[in-house]
Amino acid sequence: MAPVKNGRLLFNEVPTGYPEPGKTTVYDDSQTIDLESVPLNGGVLVKILVVSVDPYLRGKMRDSSVKSYSAAFVIGEPIFNFGVGVVLRSENPSVKAGDHLYGHYPFQHYVVLPNIDSFRVLKNEENLPWAAYVGVVGMPGQTAWVGWYEFAAPQKGDVVFVTAGSGPVGSFVIQLAKLHGHKVIASAGSEDKVEFIKKIGADVAFNYKTTSTWDVLEREGPVNIYWDNVGGETLDAALQHSAKGARFIECGMISQYNSAPYTVQNLMAIVRNELHLHGFIVGSHLPKYRDEFYREVPGKIARGEIQYIEDAKKGLEWAGHAILDVQQGRNHGKSVVIVSEE
Repeated sequence: MAPVKNGRLLFNEVPTGYPEPGKTTVYDDSQTIDLESVPLNGGVLVKILVVSVDPYLRGKMRDSSVKSYSAAFVIGEPIFNFGVGVVLRSENPSVKAGDHLYGHYPFQHYVVLPNIDSFRVLKNEENLPWAAYVGVVGMPGQTAWVGWYEFAAPQKGDVVFVTAGSGPVGSFVIQLAKLHGHKVIASAGSEDKVEFIKKIGADVAFNYKTTSTWDVLEREGPVNIYWDNVGGETLDAALQHSAKGARFIECGMISQYNSAPYTVQNLMAIVRNELHLHGFIVGSHLPKYRDEFYREVPGKIARGEIQYIEDAKKGLEWAGHAILDVQQGRNHGKSVVIVSEE
């Protein structure tokens, strides 16, 4: 077989604000690969089917000298994130051609993986779309599951406030809270997103761009469980309208990823209301919950007990645009890039 193009999305430069397609990231299709003869050296050759676009990728677009909880992208190299691929050739006895692997992939069409210890072979007995395994049955779903069961400590009568409620994490949290019988307040950034969070069970759903979060919480609170995906002024409002002993689950702060830091005004509420603030990275707690998650969640999705929506772009060349859409909140549902059809 003649070599084929192996297109890649390269990290080109550190952005100063929003990441710009064609500038921050560049799609390059100059590399080729011979699928029949490329050496595997005991590894596997994988065709990447779908990759995930998540808010935290912006934090990896930094100078490598700046330390954080995850490694920075390398200038001139492909960006990487969770994805699903199908094995084309294998010299690893634990997998065979046709198996599907979930794990961290570079944003490119084909890759030789010398080691797959950190990858999971997906059985997919429920026959879910592979893209679901980077969303509701992937890291975002795991984030919701782990954060809720590790930190929420729900009690009868609790009021739950979820931000970025239409996103893959927030929408899952809303549905978990409703399954536990709680009143849920949820915010989103457009009217169609508000309609979605109403559909999945939010008791109070509002557009934070047109309705005051402060006023909603004043009327519908106080808040016992706050799931924070945005930080900034919304966190400030939640602090002021928190109940005694409330649990704050600090999952993300996308309002701060591309702009100047916001100075929180109501920090004294932490003392006054004896709040519990839990910042967490899902990978730190996932081993405790991984088996339960894969045992429970795919079936819930297949039975319609947990609903989700997806914002898919077809073609790796559009991944840079997907990254920008997520940072600006223009995606509706879990952002994925379909790299290849099976």
